Amino acid sequence: MDCPSVTILKSQLDHKGGLEKYTWEIARSFCESGSHVTLLTSGDVKAPFASELLEIISFPIDYPFSYLNVQRFDKACQRFLKARPTPIVFGLDRNSEQSHIRAGNGVHAAYLRHRAKKEGTLKALSFKMNPLHHSLLAIEKQSFENRQLRKLFTNSRMVKNEVLELYNTPSEKIEVVHNGVEWSKMLPDFEQWQEKREELIAELSLDPQAYQLLFIGHNYQRKGLEDLLKGMSLLKTTPVQLCVIGKEKKLGYFKQMAQHLGLERSVRFLGQRSDIRRFYQMADALAIPSSYDPFANVTVEALAMGLYVISSKTNGGHEVLQPYSGTTIDNLDDPHSIALAIQRAVGTFKTAASSAQIRASVERLDFPNQLKQIIQSTFQTLAD
Repeated sequence: MDCPSVTILKSQLDHKGGLEKYTWEIARSFCESGSHVTLLTSGDVKAPFASELLEIISFPIDYPFSYLNVQRFDKACQRFLKARPTPIVFGLDRNSEQSHIRAGNGVHAAYLRHRAKKEGTLKALSFKMNPLHHSLLAIEKQSFENRQLRKLFTNSRMVKNEVLELYNTPSEKIEVVHNGVEWSKMLPDFEQWQEKREELIAELSLDPQAYQLLFIGHNYQRKGLEDLLKGMSLLKTTPVQLCVIGKEKKLGYFKQMAQHLGLERSVRFLGQRSDIRRFYQMADALAIPSSYDPFANVTVEALAMGLYVISSKTNGGHEVLQPYSGTTIDNLDDPHSIALAIQRAVGTFKTAASSAQIRASVERLDFPNQLKQIIQSTFQTLAD
């Protein structure tokens, strides 16, 4: 039996990020299964793998306003699919009509709700006036409630529950498949963490006796750095050294905050780095106190490198934590709650035994396993 043809929808694949990586991996997996794959996208795109079964069609969509890019890409995909329908239309972006969706970006309506709670009434009012949010909400509702939808993959139970709360989507159509991680490929780096830890601590002139905490993410406000710094300022026992990695437009604000809180010697702002695994090797724990993350990839990356993880409950990635591999912050709005979570982590300096146990906890999330589950479940919907 020939495998069904597949059309994949994902705009702006010329960007680099977790969702873009997932798109290419899903495209590769469908090709390897024997399906002809047509990838609809935008921008200057080149596939990271070669396959005779892959066809890339990029629409010339590049408007100065984001909402126009969203609307035009959706319309372009609809016109294409009307002319060239396929049994499987697999969406990874914001499109109104597809048979299968992987909602890697979570639920936009829930994201706005979290932001409004965090940023106040004026910000909530601005959402109602923003044409981008109007477009995304309209498309989201149409896609999640579309009768042609066969399967909606979410990367956390948190996101599944948000869909069920906010949209009229049958529960049986939703399947949770947690984000995968390059577990096997990380093994050589994991095995060298002890010697590499000492090298990086010396290179950055860090305190070798301090507990090494790591924060990774762009847009520090949304990722919760301000809350983390406030929590750190309340610690009175074991010294904690925090390395902050990622892009931030208002870097000066966070540096001033660290200084104001008396943390200038405890926090290093290192900007965007390409050698992230070196920091996983060096650190004892990762903190991801984000106000909303469907499933932060750094969660499983850190676990696969043997790090203890401190997570907010609004990061869907917290669902894969075990009592020995991480902890959740009870209340992000309370600095004492964050300090308590850090104190729980400080009792778990990374050792050969603890890191091996933590790493083993996410072996099942190795990328090939998660991709296989998505592909097999997608094909199964055609047989049902």
